[in-house]
Amino acid sequence: MIKKITKAVFPVAGLGSRFLPATKAQPKEMLPIVDKPLIHYAVEEAVAAGITDMVFITGRNKRAIEDHFDKAYELEAELEAAGKKQLLEIVRNVVPKNVNCIFIRQSAPLGLGHAVLCARPVIGEEPFAILLADDFMDVDAGHKPVMAQMTEVYEREGMSLLAVQDVPRSDTKQYGIVSATSYQPDLERVNAIVEKPAPDDAPSTLAVVGRYVLNNRIFDYLETIGKGAGGEIQLTDGIAALMQAESVLAYRYQGQRYDCGSKLGYLKATVAMGLKHPETGAGLSEFLKQLG
Repeated sequence: MIKKITKAVFPVAGLGSRFLPATKAQPKEMLPIVDKPLIHYAVEEAVAAGITDMVFITGRNKRAIEDHFDKAYELEAELEAAGKKQLLEIVRNVVPKNVNCIFIRQSAPLGLGHAVLCARPVIGEEPFAILLADDFMDVDAGHKPVMAQMTEVYEREGMSLLAVQDVPRSDTKQYGIVSATSYQPDLERVNAIVEKPAPDDAPSTLAVVGRYVLNNRIFDYLETIGKGAGGEIQLTDGIAALMQAESVLAYRYQGQRYDCGSKLGYLKATVAMGLKHPETGAGLSEFLKQLG
């Protein structure tokens, strides 16, 4: 019987150097899109997929993430005293009451694969999801969030799953790139995966983006593969090793990804969500017309 996905890992220990000086004293995952930080949207996506255990792999200067998902006694008391009931409910319901937030400190910046490996004591023998908050995923009304799409596929197929999208060949050096063969609609069987290949060396332009559903056996490979590109333990290398023992699928998800690890992607996401927000949509649309 295929186990349901109930645990998700959020690697949030990165420095966010592309957003300095904004990230000098705050985590990049706490940068807001309209009125919620990036990490909040990622957790909401996981909750919508039925996930109840959120495992955050943190580092130094990441305390704000833990505080965001914790109870804020003083703020709640002030809002209650002021009669601001709507804001009070927003603060109290950052995460549903059935959701557990678990924080693990990554001792050194040894790469995404190492960050995921840090979650092993909590994940145990279960399959699990990984969500990178930098990759902001938006879906149209009436469509399932991306992670809910992926957990549904996993529970049907029982194979590890990578979210993928086509990118310009000139950008392959920024991603893990897969070569794959057709399997089902929106699904392909991964034949090979390589971390950040030069455009001339890339086996395709099909890039892995920040959503994964993985079998727990990935941990065995992450423990033994050693350092890869950039002198770090690469999740891509762990997946390549896992593929020697079992099939891995690439999923062409339904939705729009914004690379919020880049300034331009972050601005695009802010505009897109600002246009959708009930408080800002009309005014922002009018402003953009004036700029045009």
